[in-house]
Amino acid sequence: MNIGVSTSSLYPLETELALERIGKAGVKNAEVFFNCEGELKPAFIDMLCDIRDEYGINITSVHPTNSLAESFLLFSEYDRRFYEGIDKFARYSEIAAELGAKYIIMHGGKNNGILSDEEYCERYMQLNAETLKNGIYVLQENVANFRARDREFLRSMCDILGDNAKFCFDVKQAVRSGYDPLDLAEEFAPHIMHCHISDHSVSSDCLLPFNGGFDFNSFFDLMSKSNYNGAFIIEVYKNAYRSYNEIYASYNKFSNNKI
Repeated sequence: MNIGVSTSSLYPLETELALERIGKAGVKNAEVFFNCEGELKPAFIDMLCDIRDEYGINITSVHPTNSLAESFLLFSEYDRRFYEGIDKFARYSEIAAELGAKYIIMHGGKNNGILSDEEYCERYMQLNAETLKNGIYVLQENVANFRARDREFLRSMCDILGDNAKFCFDVKQAVRSGYDPLDLAEEFAPHIMHCHISDHSVSSDCLLPFNGGFDFNSFFDLMSKSNYNGAFIIEVYKNAYRSYNEIYASYNKFSNNKI
């Protein structure tokens, strides 16, 4: 089972320091969440590669810093800005390939977007046409307050794109969107390439795994039966723990099969 940790779980620790701490803790899979444009420079990527190699980390995916602006950048009526967005994703695909990742995670358009589902999917495919030049897929994430929070929209993507609809499934975002994560994952499992995992309770929608009541055994069993072979990346916010050691302890419970 490929369990890992996102550098975003250590935010606001700088990206390279987060990756280094993850490596020092013995975590073997990681998602790199970029936090500013300066982190896209070649020298910075070289540093991340050095950290990856020193600690033997498998980098599964990258998360662009412009995720909050993707609705404006990629899914508006202004075509010129969209082509600038394609250029940005082309750069991220180069970075992902250099780091050894397979995926770029996309929040996508806001739920008040003006494009039709067909137009949205056409843009999504244009992004993938560019990133696939470097062997990298763009994955649509089911983020609350974005268009892909909605089950019907995800269904529409699958209807329009077929096997080309590829998702990053986030447990806490499913909860925040009002869905049972197991139910949502079961429906879209054939399209899920990557997972962000967390726990939750009645009082909090984002906890470290094993601090809430989520049935991870059922979730992993569901994904296994759908032939999922991607990673399960722990992605939580800083109010979900008091020290980084709690993140690593959660990871170790998975890696030691203590579930």
